[in-house]
Amino acid sequence: MKNISINIIGASTGSYPAGITPLEISESVKEIPKNVVICKVDDVLTDLNEPLDKDATIQFLDAKSKDGHSVLLHSTAHLMAQAVKRLFPKTKVTIGPYLDNKFYYDFDVETPFSEEDLSSIEKEMHKISKENLEIIHEVKSRKDAISLFKKMKESYKVEIINDLEKSEVLKVYSQGEFTDLCRGPHVPSTGTIKHFKLLSSSAAYWRGDENNQTLQRVYGTSFPSEKDLKKYLTMLEEQKKRDHRKIGKELDLYFHDEEVGPGLPLWTPNGAVIIDELEALAKEKEDASGYKRVRTPHLTKGALYEKSGHLEHYTTSMYPAMDVDGLDYYIKPMNCPHHHKIYANRPKSYRDLPYRLSEYGTCYRYEKSGELFGLMRVRSMQMNDAHIYCTEDQFKEEFIGVCKLYMEYFKIFGIEKYEMRLGLHDPKGLGKKYINNPKLWKKTEEDVRNALKDAGLKFVESVGDAAFYGPKIDVQVWSAIGKEFSLATNQVDFAVPERFNLTYTDGDGSSKTPLCIHRAPLGTHERFIGFLIEHFGGDFPLWLAPKQVSILPVSDKYNAYADQVCSELKKQGVRAEVDNRSEKIGAKIRDAELQKINIMLIVGEKEVDGKVVTVRRRFVKEQETLSLDKFSNGIRKEINERSVTN
Repeated sequence: MKNISINIIGASTGSYPAGITPLEISESVKEIPKNVVICKVDDVLTDLNEPLDKDATIQFLDAKSKDGHSVLLHSTAHLMAQAVKRLFPKTKVTIGPYLDNKFYYDFDVETPFSEEDLSSIEKEMHKISKENLEIIHEVKSRKDAISLFKKMKESYKVEIINDLEKSEVLKVYSQGEFTDLCRGPHVPSTGTIKHFKLLSSSAAYWRGDENNQTLQRVYGTSFPSEKDLKKYLTMLEEQKKRDHRKIGKELDLYFHDEEVGPGLPLWTPNGAVIIDELEALAKEKEDASGYKRVRTPHLTKGALYEKSGHLEHYTTSMYPAMDVDGLDYYIKPMNCPHHHKIYANRPKSYRDLPYRLSEYGTCYRYEKSGELFGLMRVRSMQMNDAHIYCTEDQFKEEFIGVCKLYMEYFKIFGIEKYEMRLGLHDPKGLGKKYINNPKLWKKTEEDVRNALKDAGLKFVESVGDAAFYGPKIDVQVWSAIGKEFSLATNQVDFAVPERFNLTYTDGDGSSKTPLCIHRAPLGTHERFIGFLIEHFGGDFPLWLAPKQVSILPVSDKYNAYADQVCSELKKQGVRAEVDNRSEKIGAKIRDAELQKINIMLIVGEKEVDGKVVTVRRRFVKEQETLSLDKFSNGIRKEINERSVTN
């Protein structure tokens, strides 16, 4: 029998008979932990029961690793689907991907699942786990796969197969009586899946299209230990308390109105304060970095988006065209084509570069109804947008400068955990999803990679996540309680400037095309404010709080002094208000705390006589009595420094 050489990362290299599985190897090598759930064979995630027929390097992974946990989550989705099919045999299954620390599966059911149904499904999952069914897979021809799922009356699987590329390798995974179409990989048996919880269910549309069948989506989570599961569930409870939709309503920051339309938030005076503060911060940073501010219209002729390539690559995310004088006009989904026009309006020389244009333009994108979510997925958004036109020699410094700006913002907002993801193109998508210029893709991606390395910035790479015109950095951040958010972007454009005939005159008199960097360090105000609400739990730092100071007279006869204090503070730019209701002081304090107002000034007889204020801060037990000047000077310093602590 043929032998193959297997190099085991963390163990030794050995000779094994061809056809042996990674699982069999793991059981025979004592250095390999017994809790592995998956492996990488030559850096490709692979089932533990996949036979090996050639020399390879293997890395064994447990469920605590990032890849191992993702496989555990996806396998738990299959476990749930099997339980659903056992309890509700008429159910049709669709898709069941994993998310960050979660999974879901969409089902076509006659009646939506109740809380009692979810409890029954979870019990059945535990039963299947104890059965310890082996999870096996086999490759099917397209014809056989379609025949199999037609026989099973799983019409959604047949539709998926028909939509796949002809070259796609079709795998089916089976555990007991349950079979599913899946690329895999999976854990070796259902007994590997022990610590899980179903979280919720909701309506969803097949493929996210509201014109399609309404499905029932069930969310769940799964971890390698009971301790990890309990820790995550505790965090979810805290997330519910911090949900930006809940706090946004409680603090009267924004709302949606059916007559205005879904995904089009209306900002109240409180919410507008936060937007104004963020915009002032960003303008301050951009002024210091030499940006020039511009404004562009909300709509334009379709010819502009034909030239930029957006109609070719981005049209599904744009609102439909409107006919104006026989021409197609579009509401703008982004500002870049307009900025290209501003750059081209006057001749440029190398002395004008880098040329940095910024704008807080409102953009509109058509998000499917089923994908809209609070402030995180909207149809109207205010972009913290800018475009930097530079020479090739200037690119590295400009690109790193944008990344460093991220760091400044992270410090201001107390963001401690973040990750930069370098989005690269997938060569299979050239000419379809991406500009068809393989040489420029290779060169530009390497330039970005080297710039990040030279700046000492940590990053991960993600093939297939580039913009259609070049590689990009997407920045993921984690809130104070560990919830992940997509925040900022930094994109390189090596193609569109040439389409717009953007040029500059170089030192030798020749005409050259500049590179363009698209950047939005704060993303959209909508998503960023949604993040900040949850990051701070609504307890905004003083400089960002919609209401900074509430003045609480202990009775009506002190209202005049309270009004005087309020007037003085407002003159100094402090957002102050008087609570002159005929309520007891305890009720006023309680209400101010519920509104998450940072500072309360209590005024009564001694304050009037001494021309002072008694200061009560949220989260601080001790009160202090200060002159109005000393108090206002202190908080003005705190506000101007944009302190992140209250």
